[in-house]
Amino acid sequence: MKLERIKPISYIKANAAEVMRNLAEVREPYIITQNGEATAVLQDIHSYQATQETLAMLQLLMMGERDVAEGRTRPIEEVRAEFEAMRIEGN
Repeated sequence: MKLERIKPISYIKANAAEVMRNLAEVREPYIITQNGEATAVLQDIHSYQATQETLAMLQLLMMGERDVAEGRTRPIEEVRAEFEAMRIEGN
């Protein structure tokens, strides 16, 4: 984290419009401090959404790995046959 991206909450309050513009342009988060301690992260909405999508994908991968480890799988041929049957029924 770049030191210039670490700001006290008083700076964020006093320069809110500039901070918001900078977030939208640079897309790097600010670390906000209070009483000298890091207390929050401020980031632009696009970066936040990308982070949330990444976390959701990782959660799905973890669930899939758990299914494989616990033997909850089916052969690909069986799944293909099921999809083919659904496709034919849908026409």
